[in-house]
Amino acid sequence: MISRVNNSMKPIALAKPAVSYPCFVHGGVQVASRSRVLPEETPIALVYDGSTEAVMMATPTDLEDFAVGFAFTEGLISELGDMADVVVAHSESGIELRMWLARSRGAEYRQRRRRLAGPTGCGLCGIESLAEAQRALPPVRNGTTLCSRVITEAANRLIDFQDLHRQTHATHAAGLYRPDGTILVREDVGRHNALDKLAGSLVRAAIDPVGSLIVISSRVSIEMVQKAAAIGAEVLVAVSAPTALAVRTAEMANITLVAIARGQSFEVFTHPQRIR
Repeated sequence: MISRVNNSMKPIALAKPAVSYPCFVHGGVQVASRSRVLPEETPIALVYDGSTEAVMMATPTDLEDFAVGFAFTEGLISELGDMADVVVAHSESGIELRMWLARSRGAEYRQRRRRLAGPTGCGLCGIESLAEAQRALPPVRNGTTLCSRVITEAANRLIDFQDLHRQTHATHAAGLYRPDGTILVREDVGRHNALDKLAGSLVRAAIDPVGSLIVISSRVSIEMVQKAAAIGAEVLVAVSAPTALAVRTAEMANITLVAIARGQSFEVFTHPQRIR
């Protein structure tokens, strides 16, 4: 797969992940002026074979990861070889991620093409049917067991690698954590986008999630479980609570769902046999 950046449309200022804005701080009877670093939010169009599949509001970082990860978790590709080319095209109105699928995948895409437009963190906008919202997931494989210490370490280490959140206090993160302490993290204003970016980074680097876990900084909705299942993660850890539907979906997908992982405590909702 070839990845390129195209800025030839016209000279523009490329979007930054965060910008500083002045504000007034009210504290009791005192008012002080200061500056606050805020995360950027940019319209990003995901374009496959010339057709726009989605327009998402996202942080303009790790764009190739986002392009590949969204295609992967949405089922448009199953491996990196299914995508022939990616061009990141910047314009005054936003960013286009222009992707060309391999011939066989392109034919499949044209048959199933659907449109959706999503605000920040919206993962189900524009689907074609109610059945698709709760589509059946192939169960992930078995083979991973983790000690409880790894769960708490993962949640705590994720915080250490949230550089953009440390600046802005307004972004989400998703990470792949290995028992040896290594972690790969992606951030975004949208929790779904952060997980898509992580998925893309794994696909592009040919990283197998077996023996690892995915940890996210947000609540667990059904879409997060669906994306974790697409990645093949056996264990999904979140710092916040899950929805009831997310728990039922994780149960059916054979995913160990761990939530409310804070400090030294956490709660296991499904398939507890993987946690020693």
